[in-house]
Amino acid sequence: MPRKKADLPPVNILIVGQSGRLQYEALLFAASLRHSGTSDRFRLFIAEPQPGPLWRTDPRIADPGIRDALSDLGATFLPFDSRHFGQDYAYGNKIEALTALPKDEPFVFFDTDTLVLDALDTVPFDFDRPTASLRREGTWPQLELYGPGYTQTWKSLYDTFGLDFDSSLDLTQPDEYWRRYLYFNAGFFFYRCPQAFGQRFLDYALAIRDDAPPELVCQSLDPWLDQVALPLVIHSFGGGRDTLPEGYLDGSVTCHYRLLPLLYAREDARVVDVLEKVTEPNKLKKLFKQYEPFKRMIYQGRGHKVRALFDQDDLPAREQAIRNQIKREGFWMR
Repeated sequence: MPRKKADLPPVNILIVGQSGRLQYEALLFAASLRHSGTSDRFRLFIAEPQPGPLWRTDPRIADPGIRDALSDLGATFLPFDSRHFGQDYAYGNKIEALTALPKDEPFVFFDTDTLVLDALDTVPFDFDRPTASLRREGTWPQLELYGPGYTQTWKSLYDTFGLDFDSSLDLTQPDEYWRRYLYFNAGFFFYRCPQAFGQRFLDYALAIRDDAPPELVCQSLDPWLDQVALPLVIHSFGGGRDTLPEGYLDGSVTCHYRLLPLLYAREDARVVDVLEKVTEPNKLKKLFKQYEPFKRMIYQGRGHKVRALFDQDDLPAREQAIRNQIKREGFWMR
């Protein structure tokens, strides 16, 4: 028998907000969350790195209008200190921010460049079995001629942390094909406790960064470090590929759009419609127009010029080809 909403525990949503592009993306995320009809069971936290030796400038959101708008939309600011990553590897924010969330309360992390399309209450989360985004390409490892293959590279990491490699494989995929190996985009992930997940994520990421196995000697970890460590963390907690039914996150409920030119180029009409509805209120429009890519793409029509370049039912297979075509037409912005 399904549990009633009143019986379900609160869920903490975590995104990272800081000065520059991310403050506008955070505001867009919060506005879309409010528009989606998601219940108060889901509480939004804006993780905000604090000034310190690993930042060359103050990373906090300084604009009082944006701070007030985020608070009005129900967000709570969550300060955290950057002890290991900071400005030189800003992707590490998502790792270090996790341990600032309350212990033993389920969480969902989203990249800030995500649009909420429908109520998160509809997503059948199993917080005991973590997973992450499968909307990804085979970006890591990049194999070198005469170097270790996929199996040797990934197995070296599983062995480093005492994890069972064979049980992580998708045996429906061919040997030495990247989809056979557990690999996620870190655009979302979830678990029942942010403290446990965050500490292990940090431990694994630092070990890979500072003392990687020799099989990784030719591999770049910037910007891939978080996505190399993440599948190991998920596997260690008993999660995997199939713990969330397809079609919810990165589907009907959320869209990880990455950058607005990519949203207009490849997402379906519903995503564009939600984007333009949640950015319509005058109070928010004044803030969004401060950021040139939002101003030009949303309010001055450049987004629809980008959209007209593509057949959304027949897109290029690789994202880079989409980016290149937008750049050739002079419409690229980030």
